[in-house]
Amino acid sequence: MNKFLNEKLMPVAAKIGSNKGMIAIRDGITLAMPLIIIGSLLMIIATGFAIPSLEAWLGEAGISTYLWKGSDSSFGLIGLVASFGIAHSMTKQYGVDGVPSGIVSLSTFILVTPFVTGEAGSGMPTTYMAAQGLFVAIILGLINGYVYQWFINHNIQIKMPDSVPPAVSKSFSAILPGAALIIFWLIVYGILDAFKLPNLHLVAKTVLGTPLGLLGNNLAGVIVLVLCCSCLWFVGLHGGNIVNKIMEPIWLANLGENTEAFKAGEPLEHIFTTPFMDNFVYIGGAGATIGLVIALAWFARRKKASKQTKTLAPLTLVPGFFNINEPTMFGLPVVLNILVLVPFVLAPIVNLVVAYAAMATGIVPMTYTAPGWTTPPIISGFLATGSISASILQLILIILDVLLYLPFIANVEKRFRAEEGKED
Repeated sequence: MNKFLNEKLMPVAAKIGSNKGMIAIRDGITLAMPLIIIGSLLMIIATGFAIPSLEAWLGEAGISTYLWKGSDSSFGLIGLVASFGIAHSMTKQYGVDGVPSGIVSLSTFILVTPFVTGEAGSGMPTTYMAAQGLFVAIILGLINGYVYQWFINHNIQIKMPDSVPPAVSKSFSAILPGAALIIFWLIVYGILDAFKLPNLHLVAKTVLGTPLGLLGNNLAGVIVLVLCCSCLWFVGLHGGNIVNKIMEPIWLANLGENTEAFKAGEPLEHIFTTPFMDNFVYIGGAGATIGLVIALAWFARRKKASKQTKTLAPLTLVPGFFNINEPTMFGLPVVLNILVLVPFVLAPIVNLVVAYAAMATGIVPMTYTAPGWTTPPIISGFLATGSISASILQLILIILDVLLYLPFIANVEKRFRAEEGKED
């Protein structure tokens, strides 16, 4: 198994993980994560922490109006920020200043977005600035970032004398590539508009969203994704940055639609969202290692426990409750440790199936906010759904994970004891 993973899977995964486009998408969306978390927290407060009386009071006092405004002005800007971040990262990877590239990309994002007109004038719909704008943000960011650096690296730019301040010089160097990109996307928008064709957001959603949705919006497809994530982590590659970041635009868009439905008082439609994966599937991190660290702590409490287990337990347990499992991955280790491969693969799949069944049947409500991925379980379930039933679900999942890991950690403990020359 190790030979197969090292010789066949790892080279392919390494190429994918080091791809400039993949890195740009990852960095660009990550740039928007603080806004997602802040917006989600404001949304949770606006709903009165799922307490009807408190929510009603906030509404009557007019406070919730301002909280929703704050949520829309943070959570609702994911696409806009990603259009800057993706181009910035793409350009920077080629050794070129990414800030002007990101600004140009931001301009083209607004350019290709159809405006709505009302009594107050024209404006851009907030729908496209939010998660639903991610598909256009990815297309524009990658193309704009690459083309911008191509202009600069081929010296197609306006150069100013050395005596000119660097800030001014950089501004002038962005004129030619910026003008080329803005004019190009203006032509694209003009053609689509003149022939009454769908705008670029709808085109991008169809071209990118449909195939990704076929994989990331059904149980079988997500099981495959979880399996790939675990296998990549097992060989030492960050499966989340390779697999999950590909699907993140879909899952964030689903979260955005759930949020809008919740605000409108309509039924939520999407089970598969970013907080669903972070807080119900990957509890404790990739491989649902919350079960592993608790099992390890269980063995560490015994008097005859190995020194390695006693040392590793506190170092892995506390971070594990905050979904940080790097100490576990490389300290136990999990990476290339065949003794824990089976539960490492099975635990998140079990979590996925059980959580999916609970939400599909309506026992647990679907997610509509995104608590930070480091939010401890039990708390995160309530914050993501506004229901205590989600916290109970997380508790059940943790118990299942512990039961899965226990017999395998027992074998790890036996090996530790054998290495230390202890008898059972």
